[in-house]
Amino acid sequence: MFADNASYIKSLDVFAESIDWDRLNYKKILIVGATGLIGTFLIDLIMRVNKIRKLHISVIAMGRDKRNIEVRFSCYFDNPCFSSVPADINQPLVLDEKVDFIIHLASNTHPVAYAEHPVETLMTNVEGTYRLLSYAVNHMTERFLFLSSVEIYGQTTNNEPLKETDCGYIDCNTVRACYNEGKRAGESLCQAFIKQYNLDIVIPRLCRIYGPTMKIDDSKALSQFLKKGLQKENIVLKSKGNQYFSYLYVGDTVNALLHLLLNGKKGEAYNVADAASNIHLKDLAEYVASWAGKSVVFDIPEKKESAGYSKADYAILDSNKLCKTGWIAKYNIKRGINETLNILDMEKY
Repeated sequence: MFADNASYIKSLDVFAESIDWDRLNYKKILIVGATGLIGTFLIDLIMRVNKIRKLHISVIAMGRDKRNIEVRFSCYFDNPCFSSVPADINQPLVLDEKVDFIIHLASNTHPVAYAEHPVETLMTNVEGTYRLLSYAVNHMTERFLFLSSVEIYGQTTNNEPLKETDCGYIDCNTVRACYNEGKRAGESLCQAFIKQYNLDIVIPRLCRIYGPTMKIDDSKALSQFLKKGLQKENIVLKSKGNQYFSYLYVGDTVNALLHLLLNGKKGEAYNVADAASNIHLKDLAEYVASWAGKSVVFDIPEKKESAGYSKADYAILDSNKLCKTGWIAKYNIKRGINETLNILDMEKY
């Protein structure tokens, strides 16, 4: 996708550091939800490392849309270390081969999708996860990564950084709960498979992730900020902007996932975030507006759109548990946003 973008390639090289790639050499990794924000960067990083370090890490990219796979990864179609499988994990899996690792990234991840496709959102994290976990058991997979979310913590009242043992309030009798409860159910399925089948699973819980591989036409607030910024338009903020959230650049996220794939403890959940990227939404909007030379304006969202929005106004993740395993973030929020805008601007998005 960014084959000729020097800044993007340089970013890949930065986040290839600190990973013990030799432990993955000649391994096969199934990446589910491959064409999304994280999957795209992850696959680009692995294929870059294969090229530069002369390794043989095999990637199977699984995604629902064949066209998206072609758009994202056509440059790898002649590479023997890359293969793709157009498939919906809510349907019986068409793949039937041994894989060493499975990284489950598949999920709707933005508010309008939650509101318009709540059943699909829920079942991808329940039925889809069950199919993949069963596949891992039947094909003797070494380790399974289930990507969970800050959303499982729900709403909290004490405004303290959320630790892996915390659990806030979620109103399950709302459409918006399809995502939160789906991720919670997915985590429970993982623990059940660990207990019943001794499957090796690690659960990264992600904060809000961003980067040049994101779809900036989705309905997440930051996606809309970036879109307006790249179009050199005023940034539209659909609240007062007092929400205080953890964010993380996609490169740091992928680096953390690979670190946990190799170093995480079986059955454990890890918050994936960095304190240097905690920011209020209004400050995030102002930063993007400053890059574009524009201003922040306020607009009340439509009812359908707001139905999918999180009601949480504080979601700061405590990442001490992850950091104690040796992981260190490389980009703070300003560097990450600047990198994202500059890379996308070069693409004339």
